[in-house]
Amino acid sequence: MSTQLVQEIPLAPVACCTPVADPDITRDQAETLASIFKALADPHRIRIVNLLANATEPVCVCEFMPQLGLSQGTVSFHLKKLLAVGLLERKERGTWAYYSLKREGLGQLATLFDAQEVAT
Repeated sequence: MSTQLVQEIPLAPVACCTPVADPDITRDQAETLASIFKALADPHRIRIVNLLANATEPVCVCEFMPQLGLSQGTVSFHLKKLLAVGLLERKERGTWAYYSLKREGLGQLATLFDAQEVAT
């Protein structure tokens, strides 16, 4: 029977009520962000964003259906929600709509969470 040595790691004290990264967020900005988060608060929509993030060209509505296991109407509903908050671009090609990710929109969303290191 072997004995393992466990090294204790000193924990830094947790600061209470650390200020958020950008305390000057306006009510309008908060409402816009809330609408984006609501649009992303669905597993199917997260998968759509992921599929588009990995696509090399715009994706037809019909291509999402087998990937998500959803009907065309349901896929269109989810795409409409993401389009409404500015995360997607849509282009018509004949009778089909093709979607791509607005990468600058996701980039702006990501910068919201780029917190600067708070000096202690």
